[in-house]
Amino acid sequence: MANGNYIAYYRVSTQKQGRSGLGLDAQRKAVKDHLNGGRWKLLSEAVEIESGKRNDRPKLAEALSLCRLHRATLIIAKLDRLARNVHFISGLMESGVEFEAVDMPQANRLTVHIMAAMAEHEARAISDRTKAALAAAKARGTRLGGRQWAVESVSERGNHASAQVRAKAAAKRAADVQPIIEAIKAEGVTSLNGIAASLNERGIPAARGGQWSAMQIKRLAIR
Repeated sequence: MANGNYIAYYRVSTQKQGRSGLGLDAQRKAVKDHLNGGRWKLLSEAVEIESGKRNDRPKLAEALSLCRLHRATLIIAKLDRLARNVHFISGLMESGVEFEAVDMPQANRLTVHIMAAMAEHEARAISDRTKAALAAAKARGTRLGGRQWAVESVSERGNHASAQVRAKAAAKRAADVQPIIEAIKAEGVTSLNGIAASLNERGIPAARGGQWSAMQIKRLAIR
């Protein structure tokens, strides 16, 4: 039984299908049938119309942004096709957004991590084969060079990478909220307290949940 807020993401393959609704109506019906019952609200829908030759997913980015803004769940009618797209998997993993798939109800972020793990496994297998080839070359007398990293250096790089991930998440959150703040300003609300109140009224949670404050708005402005 569904509960909470949802953002729907639909995908059709051609402009013709997008105009005619072919396939789109079926996806919408599948989502609504899946959500039938419970306390839920479909906040918005994003429809991706693509030819198959493009790798960018602007509507997916829009849907993920809305999910982060409203702490909503992304619901997808057909994960089976999308899961084969590397850009979709990487985008979903980096977004930090929870999702539900109508055609694969058991799927979750763990499923996506498993997909990524399989890709990582293949990359590791390639690396192992490369190492074996280098070892064979060394055995034949070929001189090999390389740099040995100290433990301290590896640890430092790990800490730096962790800080970069946190900074990237904060920047992404700020980018998601900024258009909403600009819209609020356009309505004549320019004070920090007023903007915070407007965000709270719109049901958009702060970065760590809860209510917005004037100080949080000021920090966003400094970014």
